[in-house]
Amino acid sequence: MAEVIPITRQPAEAPDRCRAQTASGRRCRNRATGPHGYCGVHRKRRTEPPADDRLGELLTFVRRRLAGEYRVDEFGFDPELTEEVLAPLARLFHERWWRVDWMGMENVPSDGGALLVSNHAGTVPWDAVVMKFGVLDRHPAHRHVRLLAADLAFRFPFLGALARKSGNTLACAEDAYRLLAEGQLLGVFPEGYKGVGKSFRDRYKLQRFGRGGFIEIALRAKCPIVPVSIVGSEEIYPMIHNAKTIARLFGLPYFPITPFFPWLGPLGTIPLPSKWLIEFGEPIPTDGVPEDAWQDPLTVFEMTDRVREEIQQTLYRNLVVRRSAFY
Repeated sequence: MAEVIPITRQPAEAPDRCRAQTASGRRCRNRATGPHGYCGVHRKRRTEPPADDRLGELLTFVRRRLAGEYRVDEFGFDPELTEEVLAPLARLFHERWWRVDWMGMENVPSDGGALLVSNHAGTVPWDAVVMKFGVLDRHPAHRHVRLLAADLAFRFPFLGALARKSGNTLACAEDAYRLLAEGQLLGVFPEGYKGVGKSFRDRYKLQRFGRGGFIEIALRAKCPIVPVSIVGSEEIYPMIHNAKTIARLFGLPYFPITPFFPWLGPLGTIPLPSKWLIEFGEPIPTDGVPEDAWQDPLTVFEMTDRVREEIQQTLYRNLVVRRSAFY
């Protein structure tokens, strides 16, 4: 006589529920994130190559690096190293540590040159790194952002070479024009060290945007300007004092004293896990202005003030939206 298996009635499944099963054999309770029918976790697992394939890819990558079989452009940019090594490391920070919420990514052009103009803060310029690799990961076109950096970033023995290989270049007009002519995305931080090295009590108060050099570049290149507002970087290293004497001794623009550094030694260099919100505003076109507009100080000043004000107001708005600095 055949064994009778009792039928247990299961609750109706949500139509948008993930199709995958957990290790215990139960249906995943997460929502599906696309037409494939899987949540973000299980979709990633299904698309990852097997462990043997990943090991083979790693060995192939190492062999190519040792043999010199990779390309570097005239600025020293190494796309393979950036995508295969640096991007996964940066992803741990912006996805896991700072849990960045991205807004307005569709405002970043999918092709052609553009200027991403952002506020700058946090004692150590992690905000530039997060913005750069966030666009690479989250934008549909997976575009590289070529950051314009001060010469200090290239003077350090290891970090300088790494900055070049990841696509950064010296903040000068000549390099900027050449990159925009090639249709690249440029990341610009007009506050410079005044912003990244400001005191914690001045957090989210934009410093002066220089003399509008980035506006002149955009007007001459006829490329759009995308304002970028970053909330969260101000809390990673709350600077309570600038030790100017020590800074002058080491040739630095500032020397930060925080509640944890230098008191806790190396532990004091670990950034705090603040909650980040990054918003890309609507592009400001420049192709409709006169050819010689970049030579008009009034036009440059007005556009500089417009970009600065838009970033400042977006910062204030997103600070209200963010429930807490660490949630």
